Amino acid sequence: MGSYVTTLIPLGIPFGSVGWIYQDASAHARHGTPVYFSAGSIELSKPATWALGCLCLWLVFLPLYLTCRRQAS
Repeated sequence: MGSYVTTLIPLGIPFGSVGWIYQDASAHARHGTPVYFSAGSIELSKPATWALGCLCLWLVFLPLYLTCRRQAS
C-alpha cells in the first residue's frame, strides 16, 4: 500500500496541475483574456496548447503559465 502512495503522489501533482491549467486557461479564454505567450514563431494561447506543453515539459511550462497568467489578469 505504501509504495502505491509514494508513486501516485509525485505523479498526481503534475497531472493535477495540467488539469488545472487547462481549466484555468479555458476560463480565461471564455472571458476574453486568454493567457498568451509568444517567442519567435512559437505562440501559446489556446488551453490545449498550454496543457500539452505542461504535460510534456512540466518544469518549464508551469512557471511560464503562472507568469503569463498574472500578466493576462
